[in-house]
Amino acid sequence: MIDISSKINSVYSLEQLAGNETAIHRVHPLCKLLGAFIFIAAVVSFDRRALGGLLPFAFYPAVLAALSETPYSVLLKRSALVLPFCLLLGAANLFFETGAAFYIGSLAVSNGALSFCVIVCRALLCVSAALLLAATTRLSDLTAQLRLLKAPEIFIVTFEMTYRYIGILFGEAASMRIAYALRAGKTNGVEPKHAGSFIGSLMLRSFGRAERVYSAMKLRGYSLGVPARKINFPRPKDFIFLAVISVFCVSFRLINFGVLMERLFR
Repeated sequence: MIDISSKINSVYSLEQLAGNETAIHRVHPLCKLLGAFIFIAAVVSFDRRALGGLLPFAFYPAVLAALSETPYSVLLKRSALVLPFCLLLGAANLFFETGAAFYIGSLAVSNGALSFCVIVCRALLCVSAALLLAATTRLSDLTAQLRLLKAPEIFIVTFEMTYRYIGILFGEAASMRIAYALRAGKTNGVEPKHAGSFIGSLMLRSFGRAERVYSAMKLRGYSLGVPARKINFPRPKDFIFLAVISVFCVSFRLINFGVLMERLFR
């Protein structure tokens, strides 16, 4: 049987962490959002072979996770979900870029292997920054700041509804899986011949449930045109947090850390 409560808790574990009361949690959501944007922009701006330049940026998620008391195990487990996509994107580089980038002793490291490592590092750093933002800021505060920044309303609503309806989708899938197990006897999962009808029924049930939830929201006054709630402006210490992150990102972006380390260890 599927423990639906544990599945839903795992999906919303980051939102539960957002309710903590640490120094990072108390920083204004706008400053945390802008800080994450600046960090991600700095990370993705590196050349595809600038592995040494990316290494100092690992301090951002490490320090922020420690200050916000976000478990490293949760951060690593969620970040690892992007690894299969990185493998698909970077695997071709291993075969097409065979020239030697540098040598470790007598071992040659190819340009393809170097660019592959850069792809993985970029993805892990960007995802960890987004996860830390979600783990330290409530969803309602994030969407309020996106509205303040004039982000497209359709994007914000789609983000909100998708996140909220994940629990509904999991609930419907668990109910159908239990019903299937009771009828199919001793089977491990859904048999391939029944997978198509199972997925189709799951989508229909989820759409029906979502329509009922949305109708209930409309009856309670929900509307896309509802203005955002009153938002408090950042305090001076919130701008200090943003300034520290900005200086950190700009400094390590302008300093060629890889070349500096190469000169030090010669």
